[in-house]
Amino acid sequence: EVKAVYLDREFYDSKCLTLLQAHNYTYVMPIVRWGKTIKQELSEGWSRVIQHELTGKLDGHHGGFHETGDESMSDDPSDQARSTAVKQLKALGLSTYAARTFVALVSLGEGTAQDVSEVADVPRTRVYDAADELRDRGLVDVKQSSPQRYWAISTETAGRHFEQEYDHRVTVLTDALDQLASADRSTEQQGVWTVTGRDTVTERVVDFISAADDEVVYMTAEELLTDEIAECLSTVSDRGVTIRLAEMSQSVEAQLERDVPDAQLFESAWEWSDTPAGRLLMIDQQKTLVSVLVGANGGYSLEPSDETAIWGTGQSNSLVVVLKALFAWQLANNRE
Repeated sequence: EVKAVYLDREFYDSKCLTLLQAHNYTYVMPIVRWGKTIKQELSEGWSRVIQHELTGKLDGHHGGFHETGDESMSDDPSDQARSTAVKQLKALGLSTYAARTFVALVSLGEGTAQDVSEVADVPRTRVYDAADELRDRGLVDVKQSSPQRYWAISTETAGRHFEQEYDHRVTVLTDALDQLASADRSTEQQGVWTVTGRDTVTERVVDFISAADDEVVYMTAEELLTDEIAECLSTVSDRGVTIRLAEMSQSVEAQLERDVPDAQLFESAWEWSDTPAGRLLMIDQQKTLVSVLVGANGGYSLEPSDETAIWGTGQSNSLVVVLKALFAWQLANNRE
C-alpha cells in the first residue's frame, strides 16, 4: 500500500520528512492550497488520512496537515463562526495567518505562539510574523516575556478599529477619484442604462432624488418605499423641491404625511398589485427610472435580486421622452 500525505509548503522540511518516512509515508507532497489537481489525485487513490499519534510528534507542525477539505463545511456553530470571522478579516486586508491568529487569540483571550498554533491552522513559527502584522494594525499587544504572550483587543474595539480604517480608506479613495474625474463629464448619459438588484436600484433612486433641483415624481410599490428613500424625499423637500407621490395605503400615506408633509399625492391609474412594476421615477423632467419585479418563474417577486431597472437622462433620451409623456398624462388625469 502506498501512503501519502499533503503538507503546507512551509512544513516541507527535514524533520517532517524523517518522521513521515519512518511511519511509511512514501510520498510527501508540498502544496500551497487545495485545488482541482489535488482533489483529482485524491480521487485516484491517494490517501490523506493522518495518524493522530504522528501529528503529536511534529512539535507544532500538525497545523500544516490537511485532514479535512474545507473547515466551513463543519456543522459546529463555533467552527462556522470561526470560518466566517477569518473570511471577513481577510477581506479587510489581513493575511490568512494573521486572520487565523487573531481569531484564535479572541477565543483564548491571550496566549503564546504555541497556544495559538494548537487551536488554529497556523504553524508555530509563523505565528510570530502574524502577531507582528496584528501588532502593526493595532489589533494585539505583546508581552515581552519568555515565551512572548499575545493579547487581542476586544471585539467591540476591533469593530470600531476596522470601521474607522474603512471610512478612512473610502475618504482617500473618493478624493483620489475626484481628482481623476473628467471636468467635461456630461450630465446627459446617452442611451438607456440597466441596474440589477433591489439594493442597487435603491441606491440609484436615492442618488437621483438627492440631486433633484425642482421636482420629483415618484410611483412605487409601497414595499419598496424604504426609510432611506423617505428620509431622502424629506431632505430635498425641505430645500424647496416639489415632491409628487402616487397614492398608497392609508398607513404608508400617514407616514409620508409625517416625513414629507409638503408632498403632493396623486391617484395612480392602475393597481400596482396587478402588475410586476416596481418603481417609476422622474427627476426635473430630465432623468427617469423604471423598474420591474420578476421572479425566476416569470411571476411577481420581492426578492432583493429580482428587481431590474432601466434609467436615462437628457431631454432627447428616448426613455425620458416616453416616461415624461406617461407622467404628464397621469398628472393631467388627476387634475381633471
